[in-house]
Amino acid sequence: MVRVGLAMLQGARHEHAEALRAASKQLDIEIEVVELRSAGEVDGHLDCLVLPGGESTAMRKASRSESLLDALFAWMEEHPKRPVLGTCAGAILLASPGEVRAPFLRAGISRNAWGRQRESFEAEVDITLEIPAGSHIPSQIAKRDKFNHQPLPVGDGLSLEYNSTFPGVFIRAPRFDQSSIKCTPVASLGDETVGVLDGQRLALTFHPELTGDYRFHRWLLHQANLARRGM
Repeated sequence: MVRVGLAMLQGARHEHAEALRAASKQLDIEIEVVELRSAGEVDGHLDCLVLPGGESTAMRKASRSESLLDALFAWMEEHPKRPVLGTCAGAILLASPGEVRAPFLRAGISRNAWGRQRESFEAEVDITLEIPAGSHIPSQIAKRDKFNHQPLPVGDGLSLEYNSTFPGVFIRAPRFDQSSIKCTPVASLGDETVGVLDGQRLALTFHPELTGDYRFHRWLLHQANLARRGM
């Protein structure tokens, strides 16, 4: 079983969990999604990590009482070969973890660089990341949970799995400082890099968890499974 640590800081946390479960079905990999709210829940038994989107400054402030961010950064330093997916604000945290820590990405980033909320947009993104194919899963719509959260529908009917482009959702999105990128670009919007891979740290300035396309979550689980098997 692959244990996925999901930082419950802010943003589309539940949507990430739903995308992870859909991706696990496509890959036929058993997973456990571990919701991380405090430092004590971050341990060496996690196989991979998801840093969701949201507002990076609010995330830093919200994590102080439980020291969650410090624990997540320490985990990444201790386990450099275990994969991490950071989306939107999660990408900011990877590139700018704080003054006392070295960045986890060799790329600079600027927050809210596309503009305000009303400048949010959707666009087709070209991806070059090697991602394992997944099997078909039936379409399904889950019921609202106890918090009245309505999960996104999942299934191949909503997915653009086999297209060369990815449906990028940019919400108050950050931008990589293009001249500063020293790692591998894996997603682009025109001439602009919007996704990078640095070792096992995958950072995207858009929100794959909101699309119904689970390719990036498949990448995370596949890499975590390989790491568990020592491959």
